Amino acid sequence: MTMLTGLLIGRPGTTEILIIAGIVVLLFGASKIPKLARSMGEAKAEFQRGLEEGEEPPEDDEDEDNVAQAGA
Repeated sequence: MTMLTGLLIGRPGTTEILIIAGIVVLLFGASKIPKLARSMGEAKAEFQRGLEEGEEPPEDDEDEDNVAQAGA
């Protein structure tokens, strides 16, 4: 890996974060940023709930039992 590639990959520094924040303010306006942050937080919470629901083992369905009996 070259030195340039190593510099391009990594965490953004303070300057980059400030530039990105400035662009966001210009694009969305200062009044819409709290609404945007709130909606992003709600989306993250919904995503986490979906992940938690996906971790639960599936319940035994009667349909699965019927398919197993029909195939035997």
